[in-house]
Amino acid sequence: MKFSVFLLLISCAVFSQTHSKDAEVKKYVSQVNEDSLKSYITQLVSFQTRHTLSAADDSEHGIGAARNWVLKKFKDYAKNSGGRMEVYLQQEDLQPDGKRIDKVVNIGNAVAFLKGTDPNDKRVFLIGGHLDSRVTDVMNRTSVAPGANDDGSGVSAVIEAARIISKSSFPASIIFVAFSGEEQSLLGSKLLSDKIKKENVQLEAVLNNDMIGNPKAGETGEINTRVLRVFSEGLPFVDLDKKAMTIRNLGYENDSESRQLARYIKETVEEYVKGLSVKLIYRNDRFLRGGDHTSFVNNGFPSVRLTEYYENYDHQHQDVRMEGNKQYGDLPEFIDFKYLKKNVAANIAVLANLAKSTSKPEQVEMDVKELTNSTSLHWQKPKSGTPVGYYVLVRETDSAVWQKKIFTAGLSIKIPLSKDNYIFAVQTVSKSGNLSVPVIPGIAKK
Repeated sequence: MKFSVFLLLISCAVFSQTHSKDAEVKKYVSQVNEDSLKSYITQLVSFQTRHTLSAADDSEHGIGAARNWVLKKFKDYAKNSGGRMEVYLQQEDLQPDGKRIDKVVNIGNAVAFLKGTDPNDKRVFLIGGHLDSRVTDVMNRTSVAPGANDDGSGVSAVIEAARIISKSSFPASIIFVAFSGEEQSLLGSKLLSDKIKKENVQLEAVLNNDMIGNPKAGETGEINTRVLRVFSEGLPFVDLDKKAMTIRNLGYENDSESRQLARYIKETVEEYVKGLSVKLIYRNDRFLRGGDHTSFVNNGFPSVRLTEYYENYDHQHQDVRMEGNKQYGDLPEFIDFKYLKKNVAANIAVLANLAKSTSKPEQVEMDVKELTNSTSLHWQKPKSGTPVGYYVLVRETDSAVWQKKIFTAGLSIKIPLSKDNYIFAVQTVSKSGNLSVPVIPGIAKK
C-alpha cells in the first residue's frame, strides 16, 4: 500500500498536531561560538602532549595539566547552574597490563554532572570526547602530540556544551566528560561505564564525539563540510545470545536502541542545524576500530559515535614533521572551525531535545492475536513528565529512516498497514514539542 493511500485511510484528526522547533533549543544551538572552540583547542594543544602515560603532576604540560584545565572550565560554567552542576575527577590507579600500560598510571576522567530539575526523572544523557593524544608510536609519551582534532575537537564539543547547557533547567540530567586512556584501549570510558552500570544509573544515550573538525580526505583531497557520520550498532552486544531469536523472528535486526538513537540524531540535527546532514553508518565504529562509546555499548547502554565524514591519516596518529614538502601531525591549522561549529551545534540540539523531553512511553506492544492487514499498538504513559501526546512512527522495512509520523493523544491506535510490510515505533511529544527516542513495540501477551 502506498503512503498516499495510507494517508487517506487515517483520520485527519490524527495529523492535527504539528511538530515545530523548540525556541529554547534553537537559542542554545545559536550560541555555539567559533572563537570559543578555537580557544579550547589552542589551550589543549599548548599542553604539548596529553598522552595517558605523560606527566600527571606537571602544572603546564601533560595529561595532568590538561585534565585540571578541563575541570577548571567545568567549574567556571557550573556557576551558571544554580548549584546543580557537580564537577569532579573520576580517577583510579591502573597496574601495567603488558600491552599499552607499562607502568602504574593514574587514569582520570574530567566529569561535570548537571542534575535535572525533576526529582522523579531519573534519565541521564552523556556527551563525551577523549582528552588523551598520541603520535605514531602509541607508547611514546614524550614527543609533541597536539591532538587538535583527535580528540581536541571532541573535547571542545564537550566543553562548549557544558558552557551553554549549564544555563538550562531541563528535567533530565546530563553528564559532560573528557575521557582519558582512549588511545591505550578505552580505559577511561570503561572506568566510567562500569561505574554507571554498577550504580544502576538510568543512562539513556551516549554521544561520543571523536574527530569532528577535519573535512578533508587525505588521499584524494576531497572536502565535505556538510555531512556528519553517526555510527551505531545493529545487533545489541549485551545478551545477544538470549535476544537473537526474538530479533530474528520480529525482523528487528536494524532496530537496536543505539540504532534508534542514531535515527533520532539524524532527524533532530537536520531540523535544527542549517547546512548539515547526518549519514547513518551501520557499524558500531569504523572498520575493525573502536572508540569510547564501545565501553558503554558493551554494558548495554544506547551509544553512538559522531565523527567527521572523512578521516585524514596524515594528521592522525602521526609524529609532527615535514616530509616531502608535506606537513604531518594533528595540528590546529587542519581544523575547519566552521565545520566544527556545526558539528558541536548538532550535539547541543540533540542533548537539549533529549533532556527537555518527557521520558519514553512504557510497555509499547503490538497485538498479534489475529491475522489482519492492519496493525494495533498500545502503550502506557511515561514514568516522568506529562506528554501532550504521542507519535506513532512508520517506515517500510527497507527504509533507513522513519517515513511518517501519526499523532495521537491516546494510548492506543489501529493503523491500516500490515505489520508484515512496515516497522512501527512510538515516542512521546512534550508540551514544548520535544520528542523522546522512539520505542519499538514488543509482542502483546495473548
